[in-house]
Formats: sequence, C-alpha cells, structure tokens
Amino acid sequence: MAPYRRVRELRVSRDLTQKEIAAKLGMPQPQYCRYEQGRHELPLEMLISLARLYGTSTDYILELTDNPEPYK
Repeated sequence: MAPYRRVRELRVSRDLTQKEIAAKLGMPQPQYCRYEQGRHELPLEMLISLARLYGTSTDYILELTDNPEPYK
C-alpha cells in the first residue's frame, strides 16, 4: 500500500468526502484529490496536517508502521 492509499483509507473509514477534507485543509477538492490519487506527492506540511486531522502518526501514513495510534 502506498501513502496515498493510506490517506484515502483513513478518509473512507471516517465516512468523509474529499470535499469535506479539502475544506478542513483549506484547499480546493481537485488539489486534494491529486494527493489522494498519488498524482502529486504529499508535501511535508500536508502530511503533518493529515496526521493531526486523523489523529494518527506520520509514520502510519508513510507506512513505516501498521499501528494507527499516535506516539505518546
């Protein structure tokens, strides 16, 4: 699984739309869609914002761990 798939998985598991996530991140939905499809790499700031939004670690999104729990 690639990081962009994990981002999509997190969104879908919370029953959110791309439009809702894009609004929370302050960006247009098509731009967010490109990140989620893997057409554009996630910038560091976006990676951190997504981890905070979903309450997980950046390591989980980057597939460095399979544990979605944030570090304590």
